[in-house]
Amino acid sequence: MKSLEIFSGAGGLAKGLELSGFQHAAFVEFNKHACASLCENFDANKVFFGDIKDFDLDALEGVDVVAGGPPCQPFSLGGKHKADQDSRDMFPYAIRAIEQLTPKAFVFENVKGLLRASFADYFEYIILRLTYPGFTARQGADWKDHLHDLHSIGSLSYAGTKYDVSFKLINAANYGIPQTRERVVIVGTRADLGISWSFPAETHSEDRLLWEMYMTGEYWKRHQVPKSERAPMTELLQEKVARLKDKYGMFEPEGAPWRTVRDALHGIPDPESPHGIEDHVFHDGARTYPGHTGSDIDWPAKTIKAGGHGVPGGENMIRYPDGSVRYFTVCEAKQIQTFPDSFVIKGAWGEAMRQIGNAVPVLLGETIGRELASRLGAQSDSFDARHEYRVRL
Repeated sequence: MKSLEIFSGAGGLAKGLELSGFQHAAFVEFNKHACASLCENFDANKVFFGDIKDFDLDALEGVDVVAGGPPCQPFSLGGKHKADQDSRDMFPYAIRAIEQLTPKAFVFENVKGLLRASFADYFEYIILRLTYPGFTARQGADWKDHLHDLHSIGSLSYAGTKYDVSFKLINAANYGIPQTRERVVIVGTRADLGISWSFPAETHSEDRLLWEMYMTGEYWKRHQVPKSERAPMTELLQEKVARLKDKYGMFEPEGAPWRTVRDALHGIPDPESPHGIEDHVFHDGARTYPGHTGSDIDWPAKTIKAGGHGVPGGENMIRYPDGSVRYFTVCEAKQIQTFPDSFVIKGAWGEAMRQIGNAVPVLLGETIGRELASRLGAQSDSFDARHEYRVRL
């Protein structure tokens, strides 16, 4: 099955879909450094460097899935919160791709801020536009007028393509990514295919991590960390462990533990030691300040951030039990975002960190991709069986 990646970034979601069995039809990306990364890791002939407004969708055939991350600055908790009034809002162009290509499915990822109450009407508009991509606005109508018309679509004669659309606020840590990263994932399947979609079941939990830390001690044994080198338990952590005992008693939580920074970086040498890893370069100057304290080594990392103007935010640091901090290297940030070791991020350190911070964790993309491929494959098998039955008749 073929996938088109729009707003591709460095290719985190694209790599995840590739690992789940999809073949890339094309990549569309505006940032030159991200395009350089795409060309390094995928077929450079399929990378379009430029504005999606200038990309010829008609040149593509047989695209099964459209995927990507429409620029999130209009909805970011740290941005100016302009939503539809922000020229960087690219959702209209994502919808245009769905309308023209009529793929079997689409997958879009965006920031948690998209669900902010002040954006509720516009988010509903996005979902309805994705549901009825061929229902265009009346001449001269703004998005609010269009939303009003979409509310009445049941009484209108809409004969265009329809999609069944679902969305979920996902914490990447619950799927085995060593990072507490919350993002909205939107998945749509073409209604005529009759696909029943549900998001993959969560596989990892905070409860299991706490259990292995403070009930069985397995976590510390696995990493050979003596008590003297563990961070002291905070009051909040003590309360969580107490509740854990009440909740589970003698029965351990199901599933796997959240993966921590220590888990993710196991086997990677200190960046200041001789190692020969090209993108594992130490950068000095890391410091904490209010609201930016770094990511504890024995907890999933805080969200890897893109930072302003290509400079990594203050959370892109590792914090040790003694309170000391240092910046993540590009190599380490890739591990936190579950990129393969061989994946190359082009650009200087700040630019590389920006690309990594903007990316969808590869493992999350793969997990969603495998579920989608399974559903689409089942639909295809069902269609083939029905067709074979008709032929025999």
